[in-house]
Amino acid sequence: MANFSKRLETNVEGNFFVDSTCIDCDTCRQLAPATFIEEGDYFAVFHQPESAKEEFAAYQALIACPVGSIGTVKKNSTVFSKAQNSFPLPIEEGVFYVGFNSEKSFGANSYFIQHPEGNWLIDSPRYLKQLVQAFEKQGGLQYIFLSHQDDVAEAARYAKAFGATRIIHRADASAMPDAERIIEGKDAVQVKPEFVCLPVPGHTAGSMALLYNNRFLFSGDHLWWDRDLQQLGTPENLVWDDAQLEQSVRKLLHHSFEWVLPGHGERIHLPHRDMKNAVNQLIQRRWNLKHPRV
Repeated sequence: MANFSKRLETNVEGNFFVDSTCIDCDTCRQLAPATFIEEGDYFAVFHQPESAKEEFAAYQALIACPVGSIGTVKKNSTVFSKAQNSFPLPIEEGVFYVGFNSEKSFGANSYFIQHPEGNWLIDSPRYLKQLVQAFEKQGGLQYIFLSHQDDVAEAARYAKAFGATRIIHRADASAMPDAERIIEGKDAVQVKPEFVCLPVPGHTAGSMALLYNNRFLFSGDHLWWDRDLQQLGTPENLVWDDAQLEQSVRKLLHHSFEWVLPGHGERIHLPHRDMKNAVNQLIQRRWNLKHPRV
């Protein structure tokens, strides 16, 4: 729970605030960009909610925050309760953003896919009774896809609760050694007719993306949308192998998708052709950085 005595001076005056326990994970800005902004090594409130919509989004950010660093001077219990019950949030075509990000995965996003042949959880949120009940209402969980070793969080508890099959790459399997399905090598693996595991080593040796229905790419920490530059981005720090990271980006050109749903960073929806162009532009930028003109 946020502590007003630790309130950051970068917050504007008003009801909502961020305290110094913030881990700069970007969760709040994804949910309430009209209220929260990155200020140095922390996020802060730069604009207090003025409309009911802005207040609702700010409470969603408060709830999803993995370390409870967002607080209010006076809590609106009615709006808080409605915001809490709004998770998981629908994105499109049976795909949801789960919310309740976990500190164990540095606040990474997790997603839920409702599918008639078995539901999927992509990476893990906090383990909460509310989410267990929400998944039960949707038909439970059959698969838990783990994009890489950093974002496994409470996956083991969800797998036990639902008897779900956990999927992870061999190179990152030490983070979930008892996973039921291990992906080997660097080639794409079709797990189910609409689900393809794409090994994308670079950030970690065992990083993977999940391609669903040739529309949704759940990219883990491999790829995201840079809201400031309005372009796709890849890790620049904490990279296991940059050469393999570049090869992994190039590999995406062989696949068609129109959504990028990352663990960290902004999600983006573009038409197939525009998305392919965005990947090509990312590859070109990486080439230009390595081969600057004299």
